[in-house]
Amino acid sequence: MGSNHMADPWYADGLAFTCTRCGNCCRGAPGAVWVNDDELRAIAKYRGENALEVEKLYTRMIQGSRSLRERTNGDCVFWDQEAGCTVYPVRPRQCRTWPFWASNVHTPETWEQVTKVCPGAGKGDLIPVEEITWRLNVIRI
Repeated sequence: MGSNHMADPWYADGLAFTCTRCGNCCRGAPGAVWVNDDELRAIAKYRGENALEVEKLYTRMIQGSRSLRERTNGDCVFWDQEAGCTVYPVRPRQCRTWPFWASNVHTPETWEQVTKVCPGAGKGDLIPVEEITWRLNVIRI
């Protein structure tokens, strides 16, 4: 009764996830992949390009925030059908923390929706609650 800490989340025992590199989170329905200046510089360096050019060519503004561009089919501008993510080692925080976003683990029902679009969600390695919490705090989505 005298405890001040928040109640354990519904996923206190962890959640299973193993990335299958399927690209479902990189393709399809339109969305936003938020990027900051550090991430843009890392992408530019990795690609051997100028940071301002990378910003101009591969990003767009959405309601005052910067997002990676998408192709007309909804695919991320850095997704390649053969190679997968062409900036994988320097991919943005949003990509690194998938599927552990607040919007995805809000309830068991929201997590269930993720397992329907992500073949690695709900399968494989058990990710402990501490790791999930850390990822949730990296970027708010």
